Amino acid sequence: MPEKVKPPRPIAAIVHADGLGRCPWPGVDPFYVAYHDEEWGTPEWDDRALFEKLILDGFQAGLSWITILRKREAFRKAFDGFRPEIIVDYDAAKIEALMGDAGIVRNRGKIVATVALARIYLDLMERGGFARHIWSFVEGKPIQNARTSMREVPVDTAIAQALAKDLRQRGGNFVGPTIVYAFMQAVGMVNDHLVDCHRHAACRALGANPPW
Repeated sequence: MPEKVKPPRPIAAIVHADGLGRCPWPGVDPFYVAYHDEEWGTPEWDDRALFEKLILDGFQAGLSWITILRKREAFRKAFDGFRPEIIVDYDAAKIEALMGDAGIVRNRGKIVATVALARIYLDLMERGGFARHIWSFVEGKPIQNARTSMREVPVDTAIAQALAKDLRQRGGNFVGPTIVYAFMQAVGMVNDHLVDCHRHAACRALGANPPW
């Protein structure tokens, strides 16, 4: 029997049954489409929300984002609501407990990296704010791209490389440029919705008035 050939992945916006054009990557999975429509690319200015997202993007390394997204509530429970003031004091016993939690991704290096990121977060909060520091790499407001195809979307950029370098110098791990660029896309630091996606214009409008 001849081997089935997988159809090529869509690279342009797709019009869904509701008549709205969307980026092709969430497919038609209602859970993933809701994330695309309600969260991805929406400018996020909240310190704690940015902290959580950066941790989850680190856990995504080597996995698909939908895998992490489906485990997000389990992560929140396991990591004390992603409260950095608690995470920073995790000891060896807590790390072992997390390694036994089947609800999350059990990777010791990523768990230890989360503790380090909590220290970075608390330090930056004393220096003017975590969100303000992160957003300073794009001068405090979203970069508005105008991409028409997924082929135009890079895996990282010079800005992502600079932010990754900054976090690594502060003691961060699992914050390489590819992870950081995925984070920047998700939290709206760059608007990488395709121009034919209905969220492109919406995210542009949401990023017009930064809180700084």
